[in-house]
Amino acid sequence: MRLNYTNFSNMNLSKTKSNYANRGLGLENDINLTNEYYRINDIAYVYKKPTPIKLVNVDYKLGKIKEAYFDTPSTTDYNGIYKGKYIDFEAKETKLKTSFSLSNIHEHQIKHLINVKRHGAISFIIVRFVALNETYFLSTEKLEYFIKNYPRKSIPLNFFKEYGKIIKVKYSPRIDYLEVINKLYFGGNYHDEEKN
Repeated sequence: MRLNYTNFSNMNLSKTKSNYANRGLGLENDINLTNEYYRINDIAYVYKKPTPIKLVNVDYKLGKIKEAYFDTPSTTDYNGIYKGKYIDFEAKETKLKTSFSLSNIHEHQIKHLINVKRHGAISFIIVRFVALNETYFLSTEKLEYFIKNYPRKSIPLNFFKEYGKIIKVKYSPRIDYLEVINKLYFGGNYHDEEKN
């Protein structure tokens, strides 16, 4: 079967009502809707990584998994490609109003973000302060800077305000993190390209 890409380029997620109905369902849902918008509009291809599991007992007749466990620690939540660059990030929510606990991110995930950055990827974390309704983009460079220079177990909100970038929640795309990536890494905004 041959796909007709013209149909995809003519689709516009912002015209669907389902996007509006999903408001307030959490950061992960907002990012998933955003990534769907990016894919439908051929802007970027970013996917949520499945958690690796090892199947122990499966009933193939019923198509039912009876027993399974987490196989290896997962790396980060999302990865994909944008403008020829690999992107990789972790997304977390916190109910705290003044800081984000580093215990919310596993050490192997931080190492993964640092390693892929070292190899040329754009890597970062997205943190939502639920009580404040504020969502921040923090590059791995700034995350690494904090860990090396501050002997704390949590990142204060003020650090996000000073070194991160706030991501405004919009109608569509919900969490436009590519807008931040464009300003930090490409010197522009992909919306400008659409106008040309």
